[in-house]
Amino acid sequence: MAQPLPALSRRRLLRGLLAAAAATALPSAGPLARAAEPLTRVLPGTGEALPRVGLGSWITFNVGNDPLLLEACTAVMAAFFAAGGRLIDSSPMYGSSQATIGHALKRLQAVERVYAADKVWTSSPAEGPAQIEASRRAWGVPRFDLLQVHNLRGWEGHLETLQAMKAAGEVRHLGITTSHGRRHDEMEHVMRRVELDSVQLTYNIVDREAERRLLPLARERGIGVIANRPFQRKRLIRRLADKPLPPWAAELGAATWAQFILKFIISHPAITCAIPATTRVEHVRENLAAAREPLPDEAMRRCMAEHVRGL
Repeated sequence: MAQPLPALSRRRLLRGLLAAAAATALPSAGPLARAAEPLTRVLPGTGEALPRVGLGSWITFNVGNDPLLLEACTAVMAAFFAAGGRLIDSSPMYGSSQATIGHALKRLQAVERVYAADKVWTSSPAEGPAQIEASRRAWGVPRFDLLQVHNLRGWEGHLETLQAMKAAGEVRHLGITTSHGRRHDEMEHVMRRVELDSVQLTYNIVDREAERRLLPLARERGIGVIANRPFQRKRLIRRLADKPLPPWAAELGAATWAQFILKFIISHPAITCAIPATTRVEHVRENLAAAREPLPDEAMRRCMAEHVRGL
């Protein structure tokens, strides 16, 4: 198995995370306040209504045991829940991110609020159950809501494990993932062959390969879709940063490029939710605010994509 990523340096994360901690006062106990609810979409075949924007944890929550950074990540999660968020996604591949989430869930008393989405990531199906249990302990949840086979690694054996766990009530939903627009042929093969609750793939306003086959197939098969890498790990936001939003973005309720992009993603009828990762409280609020009316119709989505393509 590949080694986990090393924890990020304090210098790299403190800029965003300490600002996040300062921006949000953490409750010491008791339920979190809740803002106006974001739009939801039902995960097909399950009846589970999920907010259309969730929270990723790749890189951003890999902070090790640093107490300052743990509290700053907790501030990010506090803001996420306060804005109506539920789905948080992680993986054993993401260094200490699972333990960071577990720390925050305990600190915020939010285990009952989260929709816990994690992955199994090992080439050996025999190692899957032990890895899943280690992940569950790191989160501190009684069971996962969604378990996914990370990047289709050993998918046949792992899906047998996840199907048995689902039948036993040890996980609620199961799925598969890919990223960077890779392995779409293999994902299509699995989607046609196996009963899945969810797939996770890369989709945003410029990475639209999934529209050709996978998104229509998900609708046909009644499979939910989680969109990862919505901002291309910030590259897309940086590319657009010095460009003004089109005047008609205000008609969509998009005040920033992040909201513009997220509204494009979550308005696709096959997408259940998008999972941007962030180190900043204000970005969590900005992202969740995108999951509110109005959303673009198909004609407006074409205008949005054409506008970004021309920049």
